[in-house]
Amino acid sequence: MSSLPVINDAAPSGLPILSPDEVTPRKRLPEWLRRQIPATGGIGFTKSLVEDLGLETICESGKCPNRSECWTRRTATFMILGETCTRPCGFCSVKRGKPEEVAIDEPERLAEACARLGLKHVVITSVTRDDLPDGGADHFRRSILAVRERTGATIEVLTPDFEGDTAAIDTVLSARPEVFNHNMETVARLQQFVRRKSQYRISLGVLDHAKRAGNGVLTKSGLMLGLGETTEEIIDTMADLREVGCDFLTLGQYLQPTLRHLAVVRYLPPAEFDELGEIARKLGFKEVASGPFVRSSYHADEMAAHAS
Repeated sequence: MSSLPVINDAAPSGLPILSPDEVTPRKRLPEWLRRQIPATGGIGFTKSLVEDLGLETICESGKCPNRSECWTRRTATFMILGETCTRPCGFCSVKRGKPEEVAIDEPERLAEACARLGLKHVVITSVTRDDLPDGGADHFRRSILAVRERTGATIEVLTPDFEGDTAAIDTVLSARPEVFNHNMETVARLQQFVRRKSQYRISLGVLDHAKRAGNGVLTKSGLMLGLGETTEEIIDTMADLREVGCDFLTLGQYLQPTLRHLAVVRYLPPAEFDELGEIARKLGFKEVASGPFVRSSYHADEMAAHAS
């Protein structure tokens, strides 16, 4: 197994990692993070479809603030390989623990959902499965092929780091997704605090390998802001992403899912997101989405279409 290099990123001093019975206070939301719930025309259809086919979405598991908007548009980000993650990230509300068996028929059920929704661009993500020899890479491959065969849609994957296993990355790339996304999530200094078992250099290496081995694949990454990072650290991270050829970037506000997750350090105003977006564009990213409600797959179809 060929693996990417490992470094130990120092966790920030004075920032505790919560135990399951600890809670942190939730900051009051500023005005720009309060939004009206959109008309619910398509929500019921999307929700019923997901439930009927026994699928998972990061929209629900990740408590995404855009779920109502996206499901009204009859689109969703599907989460494969079960509902249980093997990594205890401090920001994520996805269930953690011992994962269930991989459902062999999941790619076909996923393809059926995408066909019924009429999707032209499909985003597939997963829980992290460090318990599997290939981290679930072949299941990604099978899912991409099933969806493309059934729908003809362009495919975007949002993968875990596969513990730096380049063979696993190559397995996903062998199905030729149009966009390969792997999120940095935060700056180097905060990695072990925020992501705990993930490492900055491994994540950069995943994107670097995908770009070099992906035969023209577009690469993408994203950052959650408001966890204590500095502007200089954000810019340094964006520069590192450009150094490995990353094409697309998303910048969004971290929102605390529950009181047992990491607290928000700061809410960035929309003007600051605009400024960071402009800096990212000047660094050379092909497409940038920067704003309080931006998430990895938010309007991903539009970002991919603009770059084509």
